[in-house]
Amino acid sequence: MAGEDTTSSLLEAPPLTPLAPAALTPAFLQETADRIINATWDAGLPQWSWGEGVYLLAEVRYFETIKQPIPDRLINWYSGRGALTSGHINNVAPGAAASRLHAGGFIDASAINSTLEQWVMDPASATRAANGAVEHWPGGVWADTCYMMGTFLLNHGVATKKSEYVEFIGEQLAAHIQLLQNPKTKLFAHGSNKGEPLWNYWGRGNAWMSLSCVEFLDACTALTIKPTNFETIKRALADQLSALIPLLPDYGIWDVLVDHQVENKGVLETSATAGFGAAMLRAGTHLPEMKDQLDQVGKRAIAAALTYVDSDGILTRTSAGTVLQLIPFGYSVIRSDRMQLWGQGLALNAIAAMLKPDKNFVAIEN
Repeated sequence: MAGEDTTSSLLEAPPLTPLAPAALTPAFLQETADRIINATWDAGLPQWSWGEGVYLLAEVRYFETIKQPIPDRLINWYSGRGALTSGHINNVAPGAAASRLHAGGFIDASAINSTLEQWVMDPASATRAANGAVEHWPGGVWADTCYMMGTFLLNHGVATKKSEYVEFIGEQLAAHIQLLQNPKTKLFAHGSNKGEPLWNYWGRGNAWMSLSCVEFLDACTALTIKPTNFETIKRALADQLSALIPLLPDYGIWDVLVDHQVENKGVLETSATAGFGAAMLRAGTHLPEMKDQLDQVGKRAIAAALTYVDSDGILTRTSAGTVLQLIPFGYSVIRSDRMQLWGQGLALNAIAAMLKPDKNFVAIEN
């Protein structure tokens, strides 16, 4: 390519020296989680949207993991709210935590669950691409969709023992893998436009896919089912994680585009790193032949990501909300000046996975 813009890469601040994985004691992890949680609520969760959805599910899961009561402020967040899809798949995400709270008897989310179920399953509202993949925008299939839609239907399907929802997400993952996973690199494009993938291997988009695949495998285990696409998804996850491992720099944070693309080389992105770390620790249960390596790399990535949680409890160097970009340089927007809810949520995901790496996070424990 001629005329690359390496401005962001050249001006990027040097990486921090990462924490050692041995420093991630339960006491340290819970103290860090407390700061993240308090900082997030102090800043506020103002709307029914995807950032809030990512964060709320992570906090519910964290308190489930440490076996402490779900805080009232989280439960009360849903009070008086209806599911507001606003015509976009991203806004299904808050339904995931709602479904878990409903299953635990904390809230009555029956209206939320019903609204979101009907909206997602209707192709007139959640439009489909030619291969059946739910579109993120008309004409575009994105990796993000699998997490924002999948966490709701997978958690809700397990809670209600409706395996058809888990099977539907299996079909969706397979359709997204078909379109977005590069057959050579095994990494995922952020998205496609009119059926053509744009081969920018955005970190958080790849993290959405790895976490979505692990969620699906956890859901199948929880319901003791093995849908048609089970092995396809398991193989795609193994291939992706195998491709990611050698791309992790010595300082433990993947670039915003994980393949060290020249315009973004050295532009660090912590939320994707936290997501990958969580996915790797959770994936070991489903990929036993890779478990030792996944544990080692996952812990290293989480230690590096948590190095960037500042004294106020904010995960810094998290990329902004990012639409599909036509050129690699478009992915270079990293925000340390303001909190990003998805970063807070992915950091909590990583902490929960560190505390209980072999936990099935989709199963409903009574």
